[in-house]
Amino acid sequence: MKQAFGGTLRASVFAIACSMSCVTVAADAPPASTPSADIKPAEQLLFMQPHMSGVEPQTELDYAVDYSGPPSKVNDTLRVLVVSPGNSKNDAKVTDRTGSVNVPGGLPCNPAIIYFLEHDITEMEQLTGGQRRYFQQRVRMALAAGPAITPVSSESLGLGKHAKAQQIVIQPYLNDPNAERFSKYLGKRYTFVMADDVPGRLLMIRTEVPGEGNDFAHPVQKETIAYQGALRNLGAPGKGGSGPRASR
Repeated sequence: MKQAFGGTLRASVFAIACSMSCVTVAADAPPASTPSADIKPAEQLLFMQPHMSGVEPQTELDYAVDYSGPPSKVNDTLRVLVVSPGNSKNDAKVTDRTGSVNVPGGLPCNPAIIYFLEHDITEMEQLTGGQRRYFQQRVRMALAAGPAITPVSSESLGLGKHAKAQQIVIQPYLNDPNAERFSKYLGKRYTFVMADDVPGRLLMIRTEVPGEGNDFAHPVQKETIAYQGALRNLGAPGKGGSGPRASR
């Protein structure tokens, strides 16, 4: 995932956060109703809060990456190196197996969220032949619709014990007028899990494409990034320099 969001997707992510129509919808997309200018609580939680607040400089946040495929199976570690205190300058360094990844700043959220959405949008474009702005718009509309924020047991998700974990679930392609073109992904589900006691606040993001008969117990595709831990003081003497280091 060497390619970053770029200007177009950067604008669309800001549109997600602000519930504004900042993105021009692709020609094959259905007309969207004018979203409310109010930023919904789910959008606030995912995009508009300073997730990295309190994280010290030279702290690396590690996330396990697991893409079950298709198109390919990937196991990797996503690393977010915090440079300025609390990432106040939006200068965190993001790396994966391909090397450095240019994730646009401008929002106070954890850049791992933007990283995952970039991968998802790019993959949907490649798998379906659709236009990326169409998929951006569907995700934006699903979040702008005000999905519930619900308490969740992080242990039940295999994420360890964390107090006050919260979950947001959306299915952007339900009731999609273009469903016949993307029927395989009609039920695709996005799950975001946040927790206050985790550096960077992000516990997990997962997408699942259900099997036949809307069977989420046996998804045909599942992609996840999940918090692993933090490596602190990487820039201190004897700690291996200021760059992201190998996974433990």
